Amino acid sequence: VQLQASGGGLVQAGGSLRLSCAASGSIFTINSMGWYRQAPGKQRVLVSMITNGGITNYANFVNGRFTISRDNARNTVYLQMDSLKPEDTAVYYCLAEGEVTDYWGQGTQVTVSS
Repeated sequence: VQLQASGGGLVQAGGSLRLSCAASGSIFTINSMGWYRQAPGKQRVLVSMITNGGITNYANFVNGRFTISRDNARNTVYLQMDSLKPEDTAVYYCLAEGEVTDYWGQGTQVTVSS
């Protein structure tokens, strides 16, 4: 499985970004997909996940600002991020949970200026 993430960038506080992650390869082995993030000097943490059936979960810090969605026909997961804060600045990584192993995308930088 290969994951191609895109959509990061620089945005002012209060702005929005939409991340995309397209999966290719042995996609039939994928169960849940989602996003983690890693800020400088900090550990990588869960942002949000979505199952094949559309069940979602979010980290507490999301607090209703982000929405994860999945287009199974396009093998793509999206993360709509609204009301962005400077503390959301991080590298965002796409994750696909497979039957045997997990797969990570290359990461996309999100920078929120105050």
